[in-house]
Amino acid sequence: MKKLLFIGAFAFVGLGFLSAQEIELSESTVDLGNVKLGGKAIATVKVKNTGDKPLIISEAKASCGCTVPKYPKEPIAPGKSADMTVEYTTTSKAGAFNKTVTLSSNAVTEGRKIFRIKGVVE
Repeated sequence: MKKLLFIGAFAFVGLGFLSAQEIELSESTVDLGNVKLGGKAIATVKVKNTGDKPLIISEAKASCGCTVPKYPKEPIAPGKSADMTVEYTTTSKAGAFNKTVTLSSNAVTEGRKIFRIKGVVE
């Protein structure tokens, strides 16, 4: 009897994951190409809710202070998309860069999603 209850409870909890919010990005990496030293570059990515419940992004954290993400603060409805922008301000040195932004959300399978921007400061 205990086995049957355990299996039933496990199946019930597992079914909850079948109908939930999910996150999908239009791109996982954006190449900004060549950026002038002392300039700014902006990357825009579509954030889509591929689930059937509202997707809430609670935080977007950049790997450094030169990268500023702006993410949708309102819930994203099922099947809908919203824009996230990431502004990169070049620092005082030239060369290649590769920065990350980590999105935290209520998505069931990927509560944290990493997005990258890269390019070359000239």
